[in-house]
Amino acid sequence: MADSAIITGDQVQFLPAQGAAMLLAPAMIPISGSGTMTVMGKPVCLEGDEANVQMPIPYMAGPYCIPGMGLLKINALAGDQLSKKLMNGKKVILKGAQFDAVMEVTAPAQQPTPSGPVPDGTPKYSGKGQFITTNMKFMPS
Repeated sequence: MADSAIITGDQVQFLPAQGAAMLLAPAMIPISGSGTMTVMGKPVCLEGDEANVQMPIPYMAGPYCIPGMGLLKINALAGDQLSKKLMNGKKVILKGAQFDAVMEVTAPAQQPTPSGPVPDGTPKYSGKGQFITTNMKFMPS
């Protein structure tokens, strides 16, 4: 069964738990497409456009209850999130199931201790995310 193509303005939603890290704000950001074809007046998103999705976000992890900051990114699309056919030499991004996400720590969360805060030593956390689309018209195969 065909799935909806992702278009400019559709939302990228990262799940609140990224491994042991809990995001402290809603993690949604719009994606921009580079396709020459438009749906509802908006460019279609092509393979590679997901690399431009980045979002700074506060987080906590386990005993590290003093919030830190991370940068959320799409790490890899799932197999059902790319069309089989090419457009402009690239595959179209589809809604699909869930993609692999990564949160790279930019300022570590900290654990309070009597001798002072101890920073989170984990450089990145892995998790999942999904696309939320308004496109119900164009469903490439």
